[in-house]
Amino acid sequence: MDAKVKRARFEPPAPIPRTIPPSRLEIIRTVLRNPLELWGLPSYTWPWIVTRFFGQTTIIANDPGLIRHVLVDNAANYEMSEIRQLVLRPILRDGLLTAEGPIWKRSRKAMAPVFTPRHARSFSRQMREQSELFAIRYVSDDSGVVRDIAVDMTDLTFAILSETLFSGGIVSEQGDFAHDVEDLLHSMGRIDPLDLLRAPKWLPRLTRIRGASVLKKFRAIVRQTMDQRRHVMERDRDSAPDDFLTLMLELERPDGLTATEIEDNILTFIGAGHETTARALAWTLYCVAHSPDVRAAMEEEIDAVLSEGADPVDWLDRMPNVRAAFEEGMRLYPPAPSINRDAVADDRYVAADGTVVEIAKGTTVLVMPWTLHRHELYWESPRVFDPSRFLPENREEIGRFQYLPFGAGPRVCIGATFALQEAVIALAVLMRSYRFDVTPDTNPWPVQKLTTQPAGGLPMRVTARRL
Repeated sequence: MDAKVKRARFEPPAPIPRTIPPSRLEIIRTVLRNPLELWGLPSYTWPWIVTRFFGQTTIIANDPGLIRHVLVDNAANYEMSEIRQLVLRPILRDGLLTAEGPIWKRSRKAMAPVFTPRHARSFSRQMREQSELFAIRYVSDDSGVVRDIAVDMTDLTFAILSETLFSGGIVSEQGDFAHDVEDLLHSMGRIDPLDLLRAPKWLPRLTRIRGASVLKKFRAIVRQTMDQRRHVMERDRDSAPDDFLTLMLELERPDGLTATEIEDNILTFIGAGHETTARALAWTLYCVAHSPDVRAAMEEEIDAVLSEGADPVDWLDRMPNVRAAFEEGMRLYPPAPSINRDAVADDRYVAADGTVVEIAKGTTVLVMPWTLHRHELYWESPRVFDPSRFLPENREEIGRFQYLPFGAGPRVCIGATFALQEAVIALAVLMRSYRFDVTPDTNPWPVQKLTTQPAGGLPMRVTARRL
């Protein structure tokens, strides 16, 4: 792609790196409001930064070698960060995202067969069917309808998750689900001032009190879902779907998972498993709306593949432009913008140039996909939307530990293949029939909660394509 076209690329909204370090009070205010606004220019230009937050030594790791050292090569020396657990464990307890030690190992091993690439591909038909059923709501006149795409994508990915992993058996009124997720993440999926001060866990976090009722509702949904499936399995095991829910309930035994652990893992997938994909889809549609040439390439590709009647199981491989747009959306707006670890024992990392990074016991290491994906050392024009980076002919230029939308190491996202396939199928179905354009009210601002969310939503005009 020539330089003229690259200069014309869309630069979506994001905080400008700070040039003046924030005060202690400003750090607290920013972390509570939006942690993405905290990071200064060194976070986007240096390979690593050693600093101190409230008496705690913290290393912000952007160097791919250092990231590999922490997440893979010496992963056993790094446990989940205390602050991260203070935020997530009240919601997910011993779900896969927050469990540690033997519980995490048991859960990961139990779920691995469901999320192998081969098994994930078997969900493609259901992903297409749910996307097509969802798209019916966009039937509109020529003037188009304005929808909050952030909410819509939450509804869509919930429908796909419900059908593929739970065979449609989640006990919930889908119309309220997106609002409930937003409310839960807004009230509970954020850092409290007491977390920053390392206050005892028994002290109530006032910022999360409002989310208690929503969390209670989510827990009730999970228990009802489990009870309904148990009744089916007790009556006639052969009539129960061979899905994720049945698999989990079959592990309820002394040498397997407890009922509480199963509940925690099901809540993790219902409440968080689809949320990351939903946010990435919404941000992708927003960026594509500002990139006419990208949209044209995607539409041409989608029309060609679908007109041939290709099985949706093959779409991920046959739609490189669609996949590239989604991956670039995840680069600019990583669904999980931070990965936090604490050093269990003293450690050291030796960089390629011989520089030594000493990592003392108790040090917090922040691997920040948000800053890593926008880092000037590793990306050309890092703030612009340029899906060509992820086309097959360019993909080898991207290092494994330079791009981490799904994390890395033993705790890499178990549903990465599932999410990629789901996103490509959903985008193909939606963009085959409709165009998504911004309106004067489309002014999103990225905010970090559990995921990277658009503050104020993403209103977009949806119009039928003229095929």
